[in-house]
Amino acid sequence: MRLSNIEFKAMNNAARRLLQRTVEYPLFKRMGLAEPNRDILEIGCGSGYGAVLLSELHPNSYVGVDLMPEQITLAQQRGLANARFVVRDAADLALPDQSKDVVVIFGVLHHIPAWRKVVSEIYRVLRPSGRFFVEEPDGAIVAKFDRVFAWGHAPDALFLLSDLERFLQATGFKLLDRRYMMGFGLYHAQK
Repeated sequence: MRLSNIEFKAMNNAARRLLQRTVEYPLFKRMGLAEPNRDILEIGCGSGYGAVLLSELHPNSYVGVDLMPEQITLAQQRGLANARFVVRDAADLALPDQSKDVVVIFGVLHHIPAWRKVVSEIYRVLRPSGRFFVEEPDGAIVAKFDRVFAWGHAPDALFLLSDLERFLQATGFKLLDRRYMMGFGLYHAQK
């Protein structure tokens, strides 16, 4: 799903980058996102700021995918070495099986009506024992934001965190860590 103009602006500002740099990424690091020299995939890479943060892990490779060409253009302008940004639907990653060590999502799964297909694709592209780090708001919180700000999230994408947890496990992921904070869930899962 494409972001509305309002949400596009909200996701590409200094406040969003501050939250990602000072809260989300440090929590992922405490949860185990710390191994260097891995092949990393980021779903919903947006303007590429997550790639900037993940570059401190010195990945062997980094691929960021986003559905919006505007976001990919912004990401490519960062000029990050060893990073590739592509316009792609996360429900059809078109990547080889078992080709990634780590997959990261900084709160974009709730934009994707076919979020279950995305989780299945992530499982497919992760190598055995591969790690998945995902941060998402509970669908009830997103619905409240939609009523106030009219951001227009697809109803099919407004899952509860309990639904996400059940589907991760049903797909075959083992939940190694989970944290809850102000209506958001952060997860570290392993294939």
